[in-house]
Amino acid sequence: MARSWERSRALLERARKSLAGGVSSPFRAQAPVPLHFEDGRGSRLKDADGNWYIDYTLGWGPSILGYRHPAMVEALGRAADSPYTYGAQHEREFLVSEKIQSLVPCAERVLYTSSGTEAVQIAWRLCRAFTGRRLILKFEGHYHGWMDSALISYHPRADQAGPWESPYPVTSSLGQVANVVDNVLVAPWNSIEAVERVFAERGPELAAVVMEPVLCNSGCIFPRPGYLEGVRDIARRHGALLMFDEVITGFRLALGGAQQYYGVTPDISTYGKAVAGGLALSGVAGRADILEMAVGGGVAFGGSFNGNPIVLAGAHAVLEVLSSDGGAPLEQARRIGESIMEGLRAAAARHGLPVLVSGFGAAFAVHFTPRTELAEYRDTLSDDPEMLHRLVIALLEEGVCILPDGRMYVSVVHSADDAAETLAAFDRAFTSFGVS
Repeated sequence: MARSWERSRALLERARKSLAGGVSSPFRAQAPVPLHFEDGRGSRLKDADGNWYIDYTLGWGPSILGYRHPAMVEALGRAADSPYTYGAQHEREFLVSEKIQSLVPCAERVLYTSSGTEAVQIAWRLCRAFTGRRLILKFEGHYHGWMDSALISYHPRADQAGPWESPYPVTSSLGQVANVVDNVLVAPWNSIEAVERVFAERGPELAAVVMEPVLCNSGCIFPRPGYLEGVRDIARRHGALLMFDEVITGFRLALGGAQQYYGVTPDISTYGKAVAGGLALSGVAGRADILEMAVGGGVAFGGSFNGNPIVLAGAHAVLEVLSSDGGAPLEQARRIGESIMEGLRAAAARHGLPVLVSGFGAAFAVHFTPRTELAEYRDTLSDDPEMLHRLVIALLEEGVCILPDGRMYVSVVHSADDAAETLAAFDRAFTSFGVS
């Protein structure tokens, strides 16, 4: 029996009369209708029509502890009984910073923002100020926020992107001023030769090379063996900084993020999403001599809500849970996710579907593609978006919620029973494709 989303449809129509587009982010405006949710517990969400889902969206990644985790409920309950913000110092600022220092290899200093986009902006400003250089090297398909200066060559079409060897820097939105591309160079990811070529041509002008160390925003693609180390060496040789955007991989791929997992320490990195378990906290961690420029070093930086007591109470709870028992909760998420990934591959093979599952246990993506492996953004242009769209809708009917781009996030509270239910739902969804 088809699920009803009538109340979500009605709420959307009401919202459209006051809220632009009826949603707070256009990424959420997805078919069959932007669902309105009213509750969540553990690994599951309840929509406004009373339907429950095993949830793998986790608020687009932040809810690493799932919903209503006891540690979060207790911490936020206590925080709610005190001032929500001071615009001044308080103990939780350094308690959380010290915890991040204990986990993240590059974290000699930490600073806080409210969003990942803001974190990238101050990180890029610091890189430019520290080096006295203007250019940032980024990679096709990597997402570093929606501001003009960073939203370049995120998801360019094949006819926009230019030659693989020297991609065109492509703006991604109406209203972006054309000259933002003057400050950014673009290269294909996962090619040491491409990075060497850019630095050979423009090295003295490059302040930093910036990347998602695992390309989570464009398919959950791993770096090739030796790639991160190679870029680290090239940047150092040319006097540029290495920056990791760990908004997704931070506290999810490993307790210390991708830099711990791969053993490659950047000069500076950005964080968000999982760090506060669903609260609006992001930040920057990095070398002391770089980050100290933001306080008395001539680099402008601020924010009324930076490091407020509420979000840092949440962050402290999240980091304590994730690091408990030697990191056992995150290991649990990894194991559950990997079991789902293997099950999906097997189910797709049984049904004769061209499905590739890429990523790691706590964050992976489903692709309908003829390819057997993915190495960089342009490889994802072979994906079949219509097949993926059909799968997303079919899974909603089966009570499983994944992101519209095929991503699935696994929390520390997803269970083996959740995994079994999820794989059964995928099997039924694949059957509806009528291929097997």
